[in-house]
Amino acid sequence: MTDSPPSPTAPIGSRNEVFTAYLDYYRATVITTVERMSETDQRRSRLASGWTPVELLKHLRFVELRWIVWGFEGRDVGYPWGDARDGRWHVDPSESLTELVAVLLAQGEHTREVVLAADLSAVGHPGERWEGAEPPTLERVLFHLLQEYARHAGHLDIVAELAAADGPA
Repeated sequence: MTDSPPSPTAPIGSRNEVFTAYLDYYRATVITTVERMSETDQRRSRLASGWTPVELLKHLRFVELRWIVWGFEGRDVGYPWGDARDGRWHVDPSESLTELVAVLLAQGEHTREVVLAADLSAVGHPGERWEGAEPPTLERVLFHLLQEYARHAGHLDIVAELAAADGPA
């Protein structure tokens, strides 16, 4: 992982590769930030909304699953809202950080494969994901994913700063 997102002046082969480079960067940033926290802080909420860093990791995996696999590809994913229980994000105590990271990375690899193999103007498959609306193009889906990752990486930065200010848990 690098300390900064891909530079706008660095040569990258295609617009598809630009999207995957930024998604890879934000995914790695989120993972690294969570991994650097103590195990207690990984599973502890510091915000009024109540989410924990490991819940954020699981949420981002499901975000990619919902937008790329269920939405764009139109594939059945079983329960697409598996990151939530009782109206909020949820991680079972038996789910390890190692497992959550591995699943997020595998989902990211699938996203990368789909994006590099498709045209950005390709329209997603019609289905439940779009709640009756016309499916968007892959490019619109990727813009949404990027903003989701960037926003949540910023949230996580604040949580990590609060954890560091409190000292070791």
